[in-house]
Amino acid sequence: MNGKTKKIPPNKSRSSIHRKKKKAPVSLVPSVRMLGEKTIKLLSDTRTFTQQTILLSRTFFPLTRLLASDEEITLEELSCVLDDIFEQLYQHPLIHQSRKLTQYLRQNNLIPNEKTTEKLIQYVIDQVLLRSPINVPEVVIQEFWTFFHELMNAPEIKGLMELNLDIIRLVLKTYEPLLVEVINLLKETKRNTKTKFTALLTKIKVIRHDLVIIKRQIKAIRYVKLFFQTDPKDLRAQAQIIAKMVREFGPFFIKMAQVAAANSDFLPEEIAKELTVFQEDVPPMSPEEVIETIQESFGKPVNECYYGFDPEKPLKSGSIGSIYLAKKPTIENGREILIPVIVKIGRTRLDREFLMGKTALNLTILSSQYWAPHSKLAPFLEAMQQQVDEFIKGFQQELDFLKEAAIQDRFYQRSRESIFWRVPRVYTATPRIIEMEYIPGAENVMSALARIPDKKYKRFARDIAARLFYTVLLHVLIYREFHGDLHPGNVLVNQLGELFLIDWGNCVNLEGKWKPFWDYIVGALTADTDLLTNAMINMSADPELNRNRRKEIAATLAHTLERKKIKPLKWDFILQLYKEKTDGLHRRIQVVMHLMSNTQHLGLIIQSDYLHLLRSVVAVAGTYVRLYENLPKCLIPFDIIKSITLFPATLILDRMAVGRNRLYLTLTRRGVPIPEILKIDNSVENMLPIV
Repeated sequence: MNGKTKKIPPNKSRSSIHRKKKKAPVSLVPSVRMLGEKTIKLLSDTRTFTQQTILLSRTFFPLTRLLASDEEITLEELSCVLDDIFEQLYQHPLIHQSRKLTQYLRQNNLIPNEKTTEKLIQYVIDQVLLRSPINVPEVVIQEFWTFFHELMNAPEIKGLMELNLDIIRLVLKTYEPLLVEVINLLKETKRNTKTKFTALLTKIKVIRHDLVIIKRQIKAIRYVKLFFQTDPKDLRAQAQIIAKMVREFGPFFIKMAQVAAANSDFLPEEIAKELTVFQEDVPPMSPEEVIETIQESFGKPVNECYYGFDPEKPLKSGSIGSIYLAKKPTIENGREILIPVIVKIGRTRLDREFLMGKTALNLTILSSQYWAPHSKLAPFLEAMQQQVDEFIKGFQQELDFLKEAAIQDRFYQRSRESIFWRVPRVYTATPRIIEMEYIPGAENVMSALARIPDKKYKRFARDIAARLFYTVLLHVLIYREFHGDLHPGNVLVNQLGELFLIDWGNCVNLEGKWKPFWDYIVGALTADTDLLTNAMINMSADPELNRNRRKEIAATLAHTLERKKIKPLKWDFILQLYKEKTDGLHRRIQVVMHLMSNTQHLGLIIQSDYLHLLRSVVAVAGTYVRLYENLPKCLIPFDIIKSITLFPATLILDRMAVGRNRLYLTLTRRGVPIPEILKIDNSVENMLPIV
């Protein structure tokens, strides 16, 4: 107080002041206690660290014993041992501490964080809005951001070490089958070095080829930058860039483009046109690859197998292989003749192409947890990753040519019972070659329609559509399986208007699957949430688990249908559909086509069979609709109802016609006089299958 010394209050003696001063050391007690607690915690953490380290080292013992033993190992054994190791790694204290480090780095903007995720998504949304062929209402945008902010509210995300372990485990899972083969070959080499050394080198070369594939796929990513540099309204330029990127990625992504092309009616015209090319033709195989494949498959050179075979001029090239025309010697009536044959040859290392493509997609999805570290995105991305695995299973089935040949032969035998559709006969098949019947004058159905004169176009197109619809109904209702990829490139027509179905690599078996799938279609079209929920749960990979979440799933589906403006259809559905007009029907069909393959927000993983059943239905529906491209669209529902109504009568007449024709041919060959009622003209006889 103004520089003066502080006076001692009169009511306090010096002894009391002295006692207060003595109380100061008491404040050290909490510090000692805190120090003791920290020491105890440090000792406890050290003990835990030591225990976990010892347990971790012990988990490597089974792997060591597995590698050291002379017996061959199995995929299940190796996978189980690696799972135990990674489970123990996840429990190690260092892994848990990485979360704190990750949180610190993200808080200080040293690595991507939740803010960068929002900026990234904001950029993507801005690009989508700029490049959208239709104007998106502001209400929809605001609703999306409301949903987005509600989504991003979970407190915990993975640390960098956990994420790295996830990536390492994913790569190891990809290579587990190859690792098992390499380990077993090493064991065999140990017993018999000379005989197995060459095979071991071959397996090791697989990794080198995989690196070439991944390098090509990564190189193709550069087109993403070019895509975003284009004018948002220049759809043609964007479509051309997409096509170039797909071609450079290779067979796996070409196959994906073919699936998208089956849905081309719901895409902008420019993009649809570019994608449609992949249904008809893709870059062919190299001549060296073709010659090498024939040599490996038949054990002799091309000139000893076929006449007039030109490896540089395929009739058609697809994502799986190329098709060639040649002549083959055969014995008929005791003498050798040359018959024309179609030779379908599979591309080399297709299994690795598909596996690397699958791995690239999964790594991209998994790595997005680093570039977009939002905890709520983790289950969504995990569901997407599992769904990608399920979806690719159907594609991998198409790589087995022996299985494809068996399917084609089965349907060839069935086609002999009908006069409305045909399947080429299979002569020979190997794992990479199918040799089949040549159909003179047959071409792509859309190319055939382009050659039809205007006066005959309407009748011809509707007749082909009726044949196709009858064939699909026959397969679904009678045989309970049908073609898995009936896009226009796999539907051929000859000059007589006869229908040929080719490329049987993917066949959908409907046994036990039709009812859930039908319920899904009806539920999605009519916005029946209960029916749709039950169907999607039954089609999921884990129905029992999802039944416990039924209310949550039903609420999400109802909200999704509401956002897409799909109203439930009731007793006055005809009037409601009339009010919605074409746009309403278009929205309902889009829900059917897209909802099953976009269930990650529901936490549902749809089984591969149902995904490819949907793909098959979409493909055949797209082909059917394209047959009416230049016709009034009102004819489509009329012709569909007509075909369904007349199906029983058509089936009876079809069977009767086949029986009559067989009797006619038998009597003709035996020289028996033919009654007028059994006579058929040459055009009909030419359309009959050979019996």
